[in-house]
Amino acid sequence: MERRLAAILIADFVGSTAFLQADEEGALVRISSVLGIARECIEQAGGRVFNTAGDSVLAEFRSPVSALRAAIETRARLGGGGEHTAEDMRFGLHVADVVADGDDLKGEGVNVAARLQATADPGAIDVSETLFTHVVKVSPCKFDTLEPRHLKGIAEPVQVYRVSQSADRHVYQIAPTRDEPAVAPRPNSVAVLPFRVTTGADEDQAFLADGLTDDLIHELSLIRPLFVSSRTASHAVDTNDPIVVGQRLGVRYVLSGTIRKFGDRVRLSIELSGTRNGELIWSERIQRPFNELLDAMEEIAARVAATVSGRIDHAEIGAARQKRPENMSAYEFYLRGLEEHRLSGIYNSHARQAISWFRKAQQADPGFARPLAMEVCAWSYLPDFDLGQSEKLLLRALELDPSDPELHRILGIVLIKRHRDYASSRRHHEKALELAPNDAYIVGRCAAFFTFAGEPERAFGLLDRAEGLDPYLPVWVVEERIAALYALGRFEEVNRAALDLPFQTRRTRCYRAAARVARGDIERARILIGEALTDDPSLSIEYVRSQELYENQDRMECLVDRLRQAGLPDNPQNIAGPVALQ
Repeated sequence: MERRLAAILIADFVGSTAFLQADEEGALVRISSVLGIARECIEQAGGRVFNTAGDSVLAEFRSPVSALRAAIETRARLGGGGEHTAEDMRFGLHVADVVADGDDLKGEGVNVAARLQATADPGAIDVSETLFTHVVKVSPCKFDTLEPRHLKGIAEPVQVYRVSQSADRHVYQIAPTRDEPAVAPRPNSVAVLPFRVTTGADEDQAFLADGLTDDLIHELSLIRPLFVSSRTASHAVDTNDPIVVGQRLGVRYVLSGTIRKFGDRVRLSIELSGTRNGELIWSERIQRPFNELLDAMEEIAARVAATVSGRIDHAEIGAARQKRPENMSAYEFYLRGLEEHRLSGIYNSHARQAISWFRKAQQADPGFARPLAMEVCAWSYLPDFDLGQSEKLLLRALELDPSDPELHRILGIVLIKRHRDYASSRRHHEKALELAPNDAYIVGRCAAFFTFAGEPERAFGLLDRAEGLDPYLPVWVVEERIAALYALGRFEEVNRAALDLPFQTRRTRCYRAAARVARGDIERARILIGEALTDDPSLSIEYVRSQELYENQDRMECLVDRLRQAGLPDNPQNIAGPVALQ
């Protein structure tokens, strides 16, 4: 018998005994139909059904995220209307070392998943703390924390988390834009792999490694002659092998490194490798006072740029970079805020912690602009978000540093939301594109503005460019293509493009439903809205108006009318939070 680590999903039909007693033949047909939907979603997510128990399916996945997506999609499909409801099944998910006995899996891990399912409410997706830890940074949903649960046959109580509504934005929700995103190496190209914390260093320093990786990618992406792989692409390639990275991301060089902070000093170990045969181009060990860290990063950027393109010097690096903080405590607070902000879509507490760190950064260095912009982003996840105050913060940040492309993009969104000022918003989006022409995220997010402003063709061009820069863009960037297709009236293509995504969002389901209504298929549109409401009961016309910012009001009202016909309510069934500004 073989042992292996697996993500286990167990889904059970609720109330089968009562159904069988009332109408045995009808119940068997219904149970079979529900289990068939579950099996289809499991297989689509890359899972394998290893056992059935009459009214249950037991499945294994190599990826805990895939298991979670299969459960969410099954529940959504059941809630789409017709003879089934979301309450027809309940789910238990766990990650554990299991024993393979032929095609079957056994062991305590399977028992934990089974007990979680058995004690879940109808329609609930309950996961163990072990699985939650694996998925929290890459989850497409929010979670509620439940009380530890005493499970039959399990010695220790199990901390349980329950899937809540969809998450609007999540840094690691990637959507590969081609099946095998291998591309020919581009000239002047480099990927920066996530920095690692040196063995023996305090794990609390992970925020520093992540933040420096982001900053170095950003600094290099501002230099026009360079092609720099994005943050999502660098994190998506789960290998340090330069040859594999080069093949998958289409780059000629790979930069990797480790970092350790001890006291008021920091130690960096940096390597630049070629991707043709994995040769080491150069390596460097740097030990500096922590307050000289940004100087060291600038030197690294200059050396990388000089090696990759052969002609970049310190002067050009300095001209491209944003205004740096004068106080390194402010920079450290800012990086800690970013670490919390990346999880803002999962729990509101993370957004509040992020805001606290960003404000500490501002207090430590009032001239440091970026924490002001990021405070607005984090605040946009919370119920007390205020557009007026946010605009003031962003304008103040812009005075401090007009060279920050992300700041221009965020301000452009706020100006539409607050004033419907599309002319000013256009200027800020154009400035963001000018400042960061090689930043795939900014290029892709700016596409949304041009769709809303009545230029979906330009949005397509920006999305093509962004996907060329990064084959692993976040889902909420790639889904802009669905909005652009809808705006162009290419309704048949909307559904095909949406189904190419690794999972459906409430936004893609809304556009698919509106496109179905436009084609006269109201029945299917109602199913899609039913799925979306199952995934997020707070979804409403009110949400769509706050999210889809069309300048042309006739186009906006047409979208709203189609969604009403598809069954989307005007006001949320539950109180919803604001739409994040990511």
